[in-house]
Amino acid sequence: MKFKSLAVVATVLAALAAPVSAQIKEHVFKVGIGLSEDHPQALAVKYFAEQLSAKSGGKMQARLYASGALGNDVSMTSALRGGTLEMTVPDTSTLMSLIKPFGVLNLPLTFNNEQEADALLDGPFGQKLLAKLPEKGLVGLGYWENGFRHVTNSRRPINKADDLVGLKLRVIQSPLFLDTFNALGTNATPMPFTELYSAMEQAAVDGQENPPATILASKFYEVQKHLVLSRHMYSAWAVLMSKKTWDGLSPQEQKIVQEAAREATLYERKTIRAFGDKALAELKKVGMQVTELPPAEQAKLRTKLQPVLAKYAKEFGEDTTGELMSELAKVRGSAPAAPAAAK
Repeated sequence: MKFKSLAVVATVLAALAAPVSAQIKEHVFKVGIGLSEDHPQALAVKYFAEQLSAKSGGKMQARLYASGALGNDVSMTSALRGGTLEMTVPDTSTLMSLIKPFGVLNLPLTFNNEQEADALLDGPFGQKLLAKLPEKGLVGLGYWENGFRHVTNSRRPINKADDLVGLKLRVIQSPLFLDTFNALGTNATPMPFTELYSAMEQAAVDGQENPPATILASKFYEVQKHLVLSRHMYSAWAVLMSKKTWDGLSPQEQKIVQEAAREATLYERKTIRAFGDKALAELKKVGMQVTELPPAEQAKLRTKLQPVLAKYAKEFGEDTTGELMSELAKVRGSAPAAPAAAK
């Protein structure tokens, strides 16, 4: 009996001493994105894959499928919920149809700079939003930067707020984006990103709105002449994994995925900001005419958008909007701003 007891103890000790790698199984995650393979978002997915492999001893892999090969943001997110795709990185605006409070991140003219966005998204407010995703079959691993959005068009330079009036602009398929640009006097036209280049090439729309990195990587300068640095909205991506995939991972595997995602987040933000600065210079170099709205004209945009801010503060939840403004005030070290609905 003594020898049997010793054998049992030895077995338990051996199990406890087993290398961590023994707890990691072979996994291959398909990661679908809508942007091109040379875009900073794609580079960050590749970096995530490198980190994942390194931390798992090569057992966990991530494979990039770029340029909409697996669908658009909406369809890929749906595939995650159904368990037929492992990961995607959609614009957070596409999540508001599932969880309305996500919409507050896209309220126009909310953030002053990228550092404010980082602090808000990585802090309690941003994490609280991610915590709502599992009930919809998704797991949020963090936020990546898309950047401040600017307007391009093929018809005329934009030097003042009223120059936007009458332009037919493609927008994300979202009521907030539609209402925002209709309030500015444009003919807002919802359209999947994958159809945008052809629509501009064929003059089905006059222009669109996106950060410089996307404008350059997607070669919109080939079919667009004018770019105004409108900074009308900040845009972030959510790094998502299917909850069905997540639930099939061991705690150690989940930890590895989280660590790889966090390191990829830091890499992505650094990469896209450097790329964005270079992109603007490159867009000028290839012939785009770049203008910037003076402060007085930016103020006119804000005035025009007050009804939209009030409507969507209520739509997304006045408590959520108030919490957003309160957290931003803490970041800025000032008194809380009044919720948009109360202005």
